[in-house]
Parts: sequence; C-alpha cells; structure tokens
Amino acid sequence: MTSGEHRQHRIGLLLAAGAALAWSSAGLFVRNIHADLMTMLFWRGIFSGSAVFVLFLMMERGRSLGILRSLRWPALGVALLSAAGMVTGIGALRFTTVADAMVIYATVPFVTAALAFVAIGERPSRSTLIGSSFALLGVGVMLWGGEIGGSLFGQFLAVLMTLSMAGFTTIMRKHRDVPMLPAMAASAWICSLACFWFANPLSITTHDFLLCAAFGIVQNAAGLALYTFGSKRIPAAEATLLAALEVPFTPLWVFLFLGETPSLQTLAGGGIVLTALLMHIISEFRRRPAAMAMPIAVP
Repeated sequence: MTSGEHRQHRIGLLLAAGAALAWSSAGLFVRNIHADLMTMLFWRGIFSGSAVFVLFLMMERGRSLGILRSLRWPALGVALLSAAGMVTGIGALRFTTVADAMVIYATVPFVTAALAFVAIGERPSRSTLIGSSFALLGVGVMLWGGEIGGSLFGQFLAVLMTLSMAGFTTIMRKHRDVPMLPAMAASAWICSLACFWFANPLSITTHDFLLCAAFGIVQNAAGLALYTFGSKRIPAAEATLLAALEVPFTPLWVFLFLGETPSLQTLAGGGIVLTALLMHIISEFRRRPAAMAMPIAVP
C-alpha cells in the first residue's frame, strides 16, 4: 500500500466512524419529538434527502446536471437498497423485538464480508473479522435477558435490513468513481414516500417540525454523506463494522443529555463493542496489511 492509499484509508476510517456517531444521535431526537413515528420519519426523509442533495450541488456546481444525467444502475441500486434498509429497519422494530432486530443486524459485517468477497473479490482483514466478532458479542451482552422470539415477519425484515446495507455498501465500494450523494438523497426521499401513506404530515407542531428538520440534517443527512465518502476508501466489511459504533453511543448520548440511566448489560455490552472498534481503528492507524484486496481510489 502506498502512503497515499494509507492516508485515504485513515480518512475513510474517520469518515465511517463519524457517520456512526451522527446516526447514534437518533435517540435524542426520537425522545424529544412527540409526533407519531411515521409523521416523524416522513419529515426526516424530506429534510435529510434535501440536505444531501444540496451538498451534492454545492460540491459539483456546474457539473451537477451532467452527473445526474450520467448516473446508471449502480446509483439506482444504492438508492433502492439504502431506502429498503431504512424501511425494513423501521418495520423490524415494529414487528419484532429490539433484541431480535439488533442481534440480526449485528451480523452485517460478516454478511458484507461474504458478499464483497463473492461480488468483487474483496477479502476482509483479520482485524476486521476479529473486531466484528467482538462487536457481535458486545451486542449479545447488551441484550442479555431481553425479550426475544418476536414475529417471524419482523425477523425477516431485520434480515432484509442487513442484506440491504451489505448490498449498497458493496456497490459503493466497487463503483468508487460514481458520485453516490444523489443516490443517498433519493433513498431518503423514497423512505419518506413509503412513510407518507401512514403519516399525518400537516398535524405536526412547529416545535416538532423544527426538531424533525434537525433530525433529518444532523442525524440522517450527515450520516449518509459521511458514510458515502468513507465507504469509498475502506473495504466494505470494515465500513459496516465501524457503523456499529452507533450501538454503544446511542444510549450514551441519551444518558448524558436526557439522564436515562442504561442498564448494567447495556454498559457492559456497549463497552465491549466500543473497545473492539477503538482497538480496530488504532490497529489500522498503526499498520495495514501489505496486500489489499482492491486499490483505493479517491472519489
């Protein structure tokens, strides 16, 4: 690996971790928004998609229209899979237990590693597999004693959510030369459209409307943009592994800002996840394997 590739890999690690931290703020918004779930998600999708698209226009300026005209199936695939992940994630939490959904979703680095190897020949590093194993263990500890055995339909939705994230991450990794911000903006709008039929958008208060705007921009749009940039620079399995930072930080922010004390299992399991991911990041900053599955390209 050249020094330039090493630098890009480090940037990718930080961007993917930043995406997870942005996504982890969801609990703060959900606790403070009183609108019903579908109305909240409808407005979040509108604002997050618009924010990501504005970022795309600001970055590309005069080239924006030409880029939009040139987008083909990879961008469409990312948009549809990302939207599917959002929608099935909502459904999984509605139709099965949180424990079921989180344990299934915690397998996403392994699913991504297998998919990336089969589809694009990318091998995960040993550090990524070890970190993924300990992250899965940490999630199990967090949910120890929790309610399990939700509906089969809800578990199926959680599986689809996992496959969706693995799928769009692998596509973005393979097509690193394709600008994917429009695809991520479209995914947020598609999710908003899916929620619209069950929402009551005009019933929202001004207070909740402003919080939904912040929810869409700070939590979802920032996360989508950072993940888009980060996943182009690091292996697909590693990107989904770093997304697991969302797991321990979500209850941490709720504790720090809202005073909700997490359970002992949450503290212990979250500590395992956080330690595993920090150790992975530190080890990757110190050294990288000599052979990478694919060369790193700057978007």
